Amino acid sequence: MGEGEVIREQISADPLSWTPEYRAGVIDLLGVLAYGELSACQRMAADAALAPTLEDEVALLSLVGNEFRHFTMLKARLEQLGVSVNDAMTPFRAAIIGFHDHTAPSDWWEGLVKVYVGDGIATDFYREIAAYIDPDTQAVVLSVCADPGASDYVIRRVREGIAQDPRVAGRLALWGRRLVGEALSQAQRVAVDRDGLTHLLVGNVEQPGADLAEIGRMLARMTDAHAARMQTLGLSA
Repeated sequence: MGEGEVIREQISADPLSWTPEYRAGVIDLLGVLAYGELSACQRMAADAALAPTLEDEVALLSLVGNEFRHFTMLKARLEQLGVSVNDAMTPFRAAIIGFHDHTAPSDWWEGLVKVYVGDGIATDFYREIAAYIDPDTQAVVLSVCADPGASDYVIRRVREGIAQDPRVAGRLALWGRRLVGEALSQAQRVAVDRDGLTHLLVGNVEQPGADLAEIGRMLARMTDAHAARMQTLGLSA
């Protein structure tokens, strides 16, 4: 049993028994994920207009439905906790909009890489935090962070694009490195700015979280996962 599993076993499934700090952290986690999913719907719909073929347009728009389904799952869990999804999302709106403004793709290929690489880094971060939450909330978070089928499509299309024009690989590799830097910076800012998320990670005497060594291992896992994604796309990390 891993460190996260041991800690999770210590957390009651009854929200009424949660400490205020832990409850705030769970609400923050669900809120940031909910706005991330909502903004993904808007972003993918906009990116579909850049699609080179009708098949690509339909494929990307089909992913919007998965993102909105994830949003409704998070909304339902927040409502179970007696929290409005709008209230939970509001603290994260500016940060997420800022991230997307700084990483707006210039073409179809950059948009595809962002779906796979940029969103992948974010879901890795929230999946890691999910190791320290109660089983009911964790089930929702892990379901939302699961790949809805976008990976296979994105990998295939990016590889096809590189095969058709090998010059695109260098540009997309640089784009991928920019995405990982921006995504990690955003994740760190969000975690530091919100005491609830910080509590989920580091805990306290009543509900211990990850120690410094485990946080280091977490960052290493995220970096390795990013490198693996880039390699899968045929790009250098």
